[in-house]
Amino acid sequence: MKLIVGLGNPGEKYENTRHNVGYKVADSLRSTVDSDCEWEENRKYKAVVCRLKAVDILLAKPQTFMNSSGVAVRKLIDQYKIKLADIWVIHDDLDLRLGEYKIQLGVGPKLHYGIKSIEGKLGKKDFWRVRVGVDNRSKDNRISGEAYVLQKFSEDEERSLDGVIKRLVQDLINNLTI
Repeated sequence: MKLIVGLGNPGEKYENTRHNVGYKVADSLRSTVDSDCEWEENRKYKAVVCRLKAVDILLAKPQTFMNSSGVAVRKLIDQYKIKLADIWVIHDDLDLRLGEYKIQLGVGPKLHYGIKSIEGKLGKKDFWRVRVGVDNRSKDNRISGEAYVLQKFSEDEERSLDGVIKRLVQDLINNLTI
């Protein structure tokens, strides 16, 4: 079984923010692969999960805040006995421009507290990172990364994001041989 984790922050306050790109990609992957699969809250794992049974993939969106994502990921790995090489974590990345993404094993980004939390709980870094670029700041408007990722996307940015999510979901489907 593979575990695909979309990172974000729970609650309406954070919907459509840059920090919740992982949730958006997980939602799109679920609806593309198996629209009948419903998200189910599992308090034991501190996540909402959806099992894509036909392809043996567990999708998860931790319901901890971003900086504690490792708690939910660790619980899911322990419960389902998932190997490190079968973990895919989808997250926002300020090292990449809006409209870009990278899929890498054990690499990047420079700083992301959700990833650091997961690395800390696993004690290892060798899991897949699906890095979705969210940086669209101009050189003369460099607000802090922490403040920027909690902002909502503009309508133009949403259109750009929708396009990259479609490409990314297709790439994930191809990489995971769904």
